[in-house]
Amino acid sequence: MRIVFLCVVIFFFENVVAQNTITIAVDKGKDIINRNIYGHFAEHLGHCIYGGFYVGKNNKAIPNKNGIRLDIIEALKKLKIPVLRWPGGCFADNYHWKDGIGPKNKRKQTENVSWGNVREDNSFGTNEFLQLCEMMNAEPYLAVNVGGGTVQEAAEWVQYVNHANGSSYLTDIRQQSGRTKPWHVKYWGVGNESWDCGGHMTVEYYISQYKKFATFMTSYSNTEGLFRIAVGPGTEDFKWTEALMRDIPSKLLEGISIHHYSVINWSKKGSATLFSEEEYFNTIKQAYRMEKMISGNCEVMDKYDSGKKVALVVDEWGGWYDSEPNSKGAILYQQNTMRDAMIAGLTLNIFNNHADRVRMANLAQCINVLQAVILTKEEKMILTPTYHVMEMYNVHQDAMQLPLQLQTEKYIFGKDTVDAVNASASKDKNGIVHISLVNVHATKQQVIKINLEGSTYKNVTGRILQSERLQDHNTFDKPEAVVPKPFTGAKFAANLLEVVLPPFSVVVLKII
Repeated sequence: MRIVFLCVVIFFFENVVAQNTITIAVDKGKDIINRNIYGHFAEHLGHCIYGGFYVGKNNKAIPNKNGIRLDIIEALKKLKIPVLRWPGGCFADNYHWKDGIGPKNKRKQTENVSWGNVREDNSFGTNEFLQLCEMMNAEPYLAVNVGGGTVQEAAEWVQYVNHANGSSYLTDIRQQSGRTKPWHVKYWGVGNESWDCGGHMTVEYYISQYKKFATFMTSYSNTEGLFRIAVGPGTEDFKWTEALMRDIPSKLLEGISIHHYSVINWSKKGSATLFSEEEYFNTIKQAYRMEKMISGNCEVMDKYDSGKKVALVVDEWGGWYDSEPNSKGAILYQQNTMRDAMIAGLTLNIFNNHADRVRMANLAQCINVLQAVILTKEEKMILTPTYHVMEMYNVHQDAMQLPLQLQTEKYIFGKDTVDAVNASASKDKNGIVHISLVNVHATKQQVIKINLEGSTYKNVTGRILQSERLQDHNTFDKPEAVVPKPFTGAKFAANLLEVVLPPFSVVVLKII
């Protein structure tokens, strides 16, 4: 009898106390969700650039403009990609930009020592990248070579892309390359992972290098307005961030970058498609670490910058698994499943909820590498589950972030737990509220009651990304196996919005 009573108590506790509720203060938003949170990353790695973005202008099988693949441009324009980071990554600290300008047949061929010692013909360089950004209406974000380059090289790159025509020898070269007017590139990363592949520097040494680069990159009045981003930590090393904030003059610093990948084990990352629920759970647990990374860095930055002038930039994030079998030459090529949709949804919710400080993020990477939104195979192209999440979420771009309070059930696996539900909300300039919801639980649906404080909204529609198996993904034979569909699991009842989320699903609601 005592056992029965105990079971009843446990059942009551789990199903009443741990119910999912969200309270959204519709009339108390104050921070704008910067569109650049929905940025992407393109590195000279595997088939991201060559065979991805760039197929060469002599390719007759794939429609292109000056070698830039047109179907990819159209797909990325639908995502409303606001900013694209290039050329790396680790590749950036081996890249000398002058190797990639001028007539293609005269460009210096180099070796990609960062990724597979592949020979680079540098047919895709600065001009091609900046043309790509213009074609898809995205801001360029250039990462300068601090580890293997010079201050002069970085300063001259700024001059080449930003100075008025005829103002220097370098702008003469730009004109000879077919570009008269400057591109006005705003975003500049000063190095990449300087604590590792960018030079294994101490924070003190990096700061001394940063100050030199940042000073000479912004000399003279015609380069005002640059947004310089310092290399922050790749772990919860908040002392590194504190040193940057304390020792770099505020006039030289606009942003600090951090990196975080959802990796179970760096020595054995596991398959992208053949994974167990335990592996899935542990990947989600790693994805949730992003909250700690951001909160910890924000706390340090607030000590020195209460006005939040310096942005936190998460310019590499995503899932990372072992490369697909038989993907020789396609370095870091991996498939993209519903697990990746969960990573994308919960991570973007975290970014949205920290809109006061997080003002740019760049998913790694855009095409054919890591958590890509597009995979290609010769003339074929598929959109991944991550692509669909990014497309569903772009309604938050430049909208006002709405504060919310979330009480959620736990997803329990073994002796460990994570939140089953996560969410973010915004209100756009037309007064429309969007709520993005993720249920990461692998087997259990979640019922959520949402209180929209200070509103009289009564109409709700939505879209959902879900599938039968966590391992489901799109292939070149079945490119639409996983696609968004209309969502009918939300309704208003007694002044509350009640939502039923299936297991491992992403939903975006539109409320008017």
